[in-house]
Amino acid sequence: VVAVVALVLLRNDPSQKGLAPLGENKDGQVVKDGALRHVSGKASQRTMVYLGCIYLFFGATYSVYVTFIVTALVNDHGFGEGAAGSFWAVVGALSIFSGPLFGGLSDRIGRRKGLMMAYILFAIAYTLAAAPLPKLFLYASIIMFGLIVWSIPTIMSAAVGDYMGPAQAVRALGFITLFFGAGQIAGPAMAGFLADVTGSFSAGFWLCAALTGLAAILSFFLKPPAVEKFLK
Repeated sequence: VVAVVALVLLRNDPSQKGLAPLGENKDGQVVKDGALRHVSGKASQRTMVYLGCIYLFFGATYSVYVTFIVTALVNDHGFGEGAAGSFWAVVGALSIFSGPLFGGLSDRIGRRKGLMMAYILFAIAYTLAAAPLPKLFLYASIIMFGLIVWSIPTIMSAAVGDYMGPAQAVRALGFITLFFGAGQIAGPAMAGFLADVTGSFSAGFWLCAALTGLAAILSFFLKPPAVEKFLK
């Protein structure tokens, strides 16, 4: 059913429906508040690599939490398997709101600040899961993670459009997703190794907290798109 709906409704390009991407004029130039977007080749490549590195930390850390939190609740904190699974269902329910919430927030405060805020919240969630605290803090970690889990992909999708424009956004998003994928592979492998060495998943969550803290710092130094600097 989904395949049929996609075949009927989806198109590869707005021009197939006689439309243009939002913000593009009739000449194919992207306009924002009357200013044309200009992104040099080398500068855009450096920016995409920088964004990719920031995205890598999301892939490396969220995948650790997704992979090991239920096992950690059972093995490290004494939860029953049914209760641990129920907590994960809560994450799934809350995650519905994370994309729209942080997408709208980043529209208001900017991509850089949005990334910083999301990564700081991730660092707090991982710290609460790693530290030897009462179970109430574990509940807080799970709820916080659910509310922010899809924040970074949403902001990144918007960011590549800001930097590259609609014509190159898809290609740029595919490029930084390579970094994300590399993180997804490396993160759980490293956390699993640490769990084998230490006998606990806390070390892996501490590593996630440190990496997301580093990602927040990198986000702070992210340069604004050229059009934003022009408008200022």
